Amino acid sequence: QVQLVESGGGLVQAGGSLRLSCAASGSIFSINAMGWYRQAPGKQRELVAAITSGGSTNYADSVKGRFTISRDNAKNTVYLQMNSLKPEDTAVYYCNLVWYGSSWREYDYWGQGTQVTVSS
Repeated sequence: QVQLVESGGGLVQAGGSLRLSCAASGSIFSINAMGWYRQAPGKQRELVAAITSGGSTNYADSVKGRFTISRDNAKNTVYLQMNSLKPEDTAVYYCNLVWYGSSWREYDYWGQGTQVTVSS
C-alpha cells in the first residue's frame, strides 16, 4: 500500500512564499515521477510541476520562474518551493506519484491535498 502525506500549506499574503512537502511510503518502484497538481474552486485539476526520479522537471507556464520542484529520492519525498505567490495560486494542492510496471500498467497515487490560500 502506497501512501502520500503532504504538509506545508497555509495562508500567505501575495508576494510571500510557502514550501510544500510530500512524503511517499510503501512499495515504490524506484523509477517514477512525482508532481504537484492543484484545483481551485470551480476549476479542473491542473498540473503545477513534476519531476522524475532522474531529475527532469516540467512546469506549468503560470508558475515558471516562481515555483521550484525538487525531490530526495532516498526519502521518497518531493518538495515545491513557491515564491512570489499570487491570489490566483489559491487552490488545494495535491501530490502525485506515478510509475509504469510490466505491460505498461500504470500505478497512480494521490495525496489528500493541502490548502494554499494567497490573500491580496
